Amino acid sequence: MPAADAARAQAFWSGAFGWKFQSWEGPVEYHMLEDATPGGAVYPAEELAGKGPVVYFGTDDIDAAVARVRGNGGEAEDKQPIPSIGWFARCKDTEGNPFSLFQSDESVPMPDAG
Repeated sequence: MPAADAARAQAFWSGAFGWKFQSWEGPVEYHMLEDATPGGAVYPAEELAGKGPVVYFGTDDIDAAVARVRGNGGEAEDKQPIPSIGWFARCKDTEGNPFSLFQSDESVPMPDAG
């Protein structure tokens, strides 16, 4: 869930549903839900704040899923890494509704700082 204030959002969701978050140490601020189904996260995203949650659809092959979205008239960005967690790709369906794809892959390396 994008949040203008990630700490405030975590406090809300923790208070409302008892959810616990684990902060991810990486190049971007990201707080993943612990032991929750479906999974989720809170992250600062000023451009998306107030537009609601982003739904992620899990896939075993993100490259093939991106190709299927594009092949069926939708939009899909190239996959992006989440180091030590996996890959994601932002997408839109033919009606302009946003969603994302996610593939778990703990072998994704940290990006080069250079």
